Amino acid sequence: MTPSRAPRGRLAVCPTPIGNLQDVTLRVLATVARADVVACEDTRRTGLFLKRHGLSAALVSLHEHNERARAPELVARMREGALVALVSDAGTPLVADPGFRARAGVLAGGPPRRSAARPERRDHRPRRVGPAG
Repeated sequence: MTPSRAPRGRLAVCPTPIGNLQDVTLRVLATVARADVVACEDTRRTGLFLKRHGLSAALVSLHEHNERARAPELVARMREGALVALVSDAGTPLVADPGFRARAGVLAGGPPRRSAARPERRDHRPRRVGPAG
């Protein structure tokens, strides 16, 4: 297979709601719906999230106890052309969740990655939280 004909899999980092399951972007839902596989911390929780939004997907667990073995499998699938959606139980994966090794494998010459992030504010300066003083 020539490089131009090689399958182009990728890793999609998909943030999930913290709290209300309706606080999710349409982009995340569309990405998860298109994914060949969804790598998640807890397949039960992610299954409930998908069911709530009328979606179904092939789920594989990716957590601190199996990440070292699972990450190479996921990178291999992406190299074969699979779209892998990486989700956490709540929030953005990789901030404080499993998935670091999968992302590291992608960054080390694996398939492209894309974030299906939430809308961002234009002003990226740090915000003050709490009372002034």
